[in-house]
Amino acid sequence: MYSVLLMIIYMAFISLGLPDSLLGSAWPKMYGQLGVSISYAGIVTMIIASGTVVSSLLSDRLTRRLGAGLVTAISVFMTAVALFGFSISGSFIMLCVWAIPYGLGAGAVDAALNNYVALHYASRHMSWLHCFWGVGASLSPYIMGYSLTRGYGWNNGYRIVSIVQIVLTAILFVSIPLWKKKGDKEAGEKTHTAALGFSDILKIRGVKLLLITFFSYSAIEGTAGLWASSYLVEYRGIDIEMAARFASMFYLGITLGRFLSGFISDKIGDRLLIRYGLVIIVFGIILVGLPISSNITALSGLVIIGLGCAPIYPSIIHATPNNFGKGNSQAIIGVQMASAYVGSTLMPPFFGFIADHINIEIYPLFLLTFAILMMIMSERLNSSIKINV
Repeated sequence: MYSVLLMIIYMAFISLGLPDSLLGSAWPKMYGQLGVSISYAGIVTMIIASGTVVSSLLSDRLTRRLGAGLVTAISVFMTAVALFGFSISGSFIMLCVWAIPYGLGAGAVDAALNNYVALHYASRHMSWLHCFWGVGASLSPYIMGYSLTRGYGWNNGYRIVSIVQIVLTAILFVSIPLWKKKGDKEAGEKTHTAALGFSDILKIRGVKLLLITFFSYSAIEGTAGLWASSYLVEYRGIDIEMAARFASMFYLGITLGRFLSGFISDKIGDRLLIRYGLVIIVFGIILVGLPISSNITALSGLVIIGLGCAPIYPSIIHATPNNFGKGNSQAIIGVQMASAYVGSTLMPPFFGFIADHINIEIYPLFLLTFAILMMIMSERLNSSIKINV
């Protein structure tokens, strides 16, 4: 039963990644048909991000009341319905309406799944599960591309992913009894401890440092990925196709890095993985920003930044029950997810604003600022809490 449930959770993480790249892949075709400006994609993503933040903050109460298995099943169902809603939307307003359950479903399932894995599985599975999220995020552009090139339209691209999500929803509902472990009342039953409020969570020693660390990480990942091509083309003068190829390799570096880190995470431990990841990120940023004529260092640096990012996100989450106690982990992971969404949503466009008014050449400096901030906050966090080994 252990292996069956683990396989289902892996499928759920692929499902988490599937919708994330759909809008970006389909928007060049969508915005003209919907009769809106290309910039309106930002409105949809902001609505989705707002929903994920809200549901992440509510995840502790939901999981205590319903259990991780049921929350996951309901959340995936909400996402499936929202994606189907996208597929039948004929106006931008309807797209915005369906973006609400889309975001609410995504945030709740992300927080519930991450906490469940942090509590019940080894660190290697957390790394590999987030690697499988990357598999899902990589597959969706191909699904949308297939639908567009075959003349089926963006609507059917969304519909295909919606059907996949509906099938997974059925599997998740059937699997709910498997989520109950011996001696574990977290899944499917009410716990005896009360859910923590947001102000209560912030009072826990080290939580504020943790949130700044997670915010900084998400700022790096989001900004590095979104603006890599523009930096390489506009400042480095690299060919557009080559720049796009290496920008995508940043995400490949994250996916490959998480696969590889899974083999060493149990031996090294979460804390050291975070430290090593940060050192690799800084090294990659330095390569990107080196003022030399050869572009190979900048291109290589992007891939190295991705490799450095790889272990940090899953390791921070997996360490949460040890750092703050199992009883607090769901509430804190929910707030962590919210902090991550805020960072990945706000910081990339903020850099775009800065680049527009100053120069895109500050791209490495912007990334380095958050890397240093993350280092400081992470080490202060390690000093402020007693790790339960």
